[in-house]
Amino acid sequence: MMNSSEPHGEPHSTTGTTGTQLLPTPGGHDDTAVEVNVFSPDQMTRGRTILAIILAAVGAFALTLVAWLVLRQTSLPAFGASMVTRALASAGIVLVLVVVGLLMWWWIHDEHKADPRWNNGTQLEITRPAWREFLTHAVAYLSPAALVVAVLAIPLSATRLHLDGISVDQGFRTQYLTRLADDIAISDMNYADMPTYYPPLWFWFGGRLANLLDMPGWEVFQPWAIISLAVGGAVLVPVWQRLVGSLPVATGIALVSTCVVLVMSPDEPYAALVALGMPALVALTPRILRGDWFALIGGILFLGFSATFYTLFTAVIALSVVVVTAVTVVVMRREWKPLVWLAVLGFSSIGIALITWGPFLLASLQGAEQSGDTAMHYLPYDGTLIPLPILASSTLGLLSLIGLIFLVVRGRDPVVRAMWISLIVLYGWIVASMLFTVLGNTLLGFRLDTLVVLMMTTAGVLGIADFRLAGIYLLYPERITPRVARGVTTILITVVLAGGLQYAQSIPERNAHAIDLAYTDTDGYGERADLYPPDSARWYREIDSHLQDQGFIPSETIVLTDELNFMSYHPYRGFQAFTSHYANPLGEFGKRNEAIEQWAVESWNELSDPADFAAAIDAVEWAGPDVFIMRGTVPEDADAEGGGDTAPGGVGGWKYDLAEDIYPNNPNVRFRGVYFNPEVFLGAGAPWEVEQIGPFVVVTRDE
Repeated sequence: MMNSSEPHGEPHSTTGTTGTQLLPTPGGHDDTAVEVNVFSPDQMTRGRTILAIILAAVGAFALTLVAWLVLRQTSLPAFGASMVTRALASAGIVLVLVVVGLLMWWWIHDEHKADPRWNNGTQLEITRPAWREFLTHAVAYLSPAALVVAVLAIPLSATRLHLDGISVDQGFRTQYLTRLADDIAISDMNYADMPTYYPPLWFWFGGRLANLLDMPGWEVFQPWAIISLAVGGAVLVPVWQRLVGSLPVATGIALVSTCVVLVMSPDEPYAALVALGMPALVALTPRILRGDWFALIGGILFLGFSATFYTLFTAVIALSVVVVTAVTVVVMRREWKPLVWLAVLGFSSIGIALITWGPFLLASLQGAEQSGDTAMHYLPYDGTLIPLPILASSTLGLLSLIGLIFLVVRGRDPVVRAMWISLIVLYGWIVASMLFTVLGNTLLGFRLDTLVVLMMTTAGVLGIADFRLAGIYLLYPERITPRVARGVTTILITVVLAGGLQYAQSIPERNAHAIDLAYTDTDGYGERADLYPPDSARWYREIDSHLQDQGFIPSETIVLTDELNFMSYHPYRGFQAFTSHYANPLGEFGKRNEAIEQWAVESWNELSDPADFAAAIDAVEWAGPDVFIMRGTVPEDADAEGGGDTAPGGVGGWKYDLAEDIYPNNPNVRFRGVYFNPEVFLGAGAPWEVEQIGPFVVVTRDE
């Protein structure tokens, strides 16, 4: 099934999944078998593959951006309050899949006509009108993008926020995009003067799109997420066409993979892009280990750049390649050359990854102090279970079961062997993550569920194609006629299309909660897309205007606040990160928490004098906050310039919530309030100005 030979090369027959197979002629016996190029009629040269990948990416980008801009001009109702948006999304899904299904059926019908089994053993040339070749390729390459538009862009068309709104993890992701839209230089999403720790490349490209569209970073998150998912899905089509030599099979894999990530990882598009590429890289691994330089370059680029998108998936994929290599060297081939190609792959991809990881690693090697790294401290319920998609009562469950059968039946083929070895690695990582809890940590194994499902469903699509092309002919060679063959193909395409429609049109509903948050959270303009009254985030723009009126430049101003979303919408630097789980280890999250609590506690006694409090702020080892944004009330008799005679703690103090890691508890974060004495900001000689804005006390340094 996997065409391992170059186009126009010498044919070779195998019983595995290669481009040519020995199949019996209808009604004949094994001695009348003919060599048939059953699975690679659409194989592309290297040059055409590169061109196709570029055209698919550019076309998907343009199609999705235009569709998003058009949808932005509509006035559709909120997703949760009406069935209209759901109906339009379903109509779009049906249109995409039916058109693709019909064109693929027509494409395969042409292959039947040229099949040597119906032409006395002669392989006829497949001829099609140029307009239909162009139309079919265009539709196939852009179909994943069109599906993303139907599934995500239509339901989100009446809100400026992406899935999950600005809640929980989307807060820090939005902050990162806001940061890199404000400044082309890559730096930490929160702390000033610090190299980035979290992979930045997806956010950096999003920042450039924000600059191009003249939009704030937080607002471009939605279109960039939709566009990047669309491009990732579209690129899969030419990639898999190169690997399997069949446009319909490549399109099927791309559409199924796109559906998987739209359900399992649509809120993390940068992670989804890496996940989409794993099955293809695994299928490419045997070619890399044979020294195919074209495959090697593809592997280097994928692993290198994926490390700048999402580290966890890259690490697991790289481990899979290493294990496949080990099995190839030790068990199968017993030669050392694959190790050389593995080394070239590894060192070259690491070189690319160092483009963004280099500054952080250099700072670490130079002895920069690190603390508070709790990124692996998370164990939800999903992390306590082994994913078994083959038992799921859904279309993907059935497809995964077919994939399992295919992996077993075709297990001796090098590509199929690489796929099941990779599955073993994935399950091994998941189990190891559970065992690591004994050591007070995890390996975030629950996040690999997406990779497991992608591998199984990809194998499922290959299994269906393998059955259509080879299985039925080998089982009943004497009963297969052209009419029967066309009927089998039509039935399979119809069943697959029906299953795809059933699953794909359910995706918006599966994402309903995440979509609802996009409508109910208050956006950066202080509005809710469902037109209900906004929450306290509506005051953020006024706070930003107040700070800039006082001469503060956001990118040069350090703010201490527990209003997590303020810096998601405005590119200020934070004295403290949202939580320790996404904080840069170089930022010393734990020590900063200790300093904040000490300031708050001692503001009532040892540091109650404004001058002493200001000196304590200046004495910390990091750049201290220029601005405090806290919950509280400014006493009515406080002097606007400072120096009021309010009694310490007269209104209970001004509150700041410390975020603390409490793993192994779930939830793993606890917020604990500490209270600052208003007198240290309002007392005589205090170098601060205080302003009440909504429920917030905004304190600014006036020196």
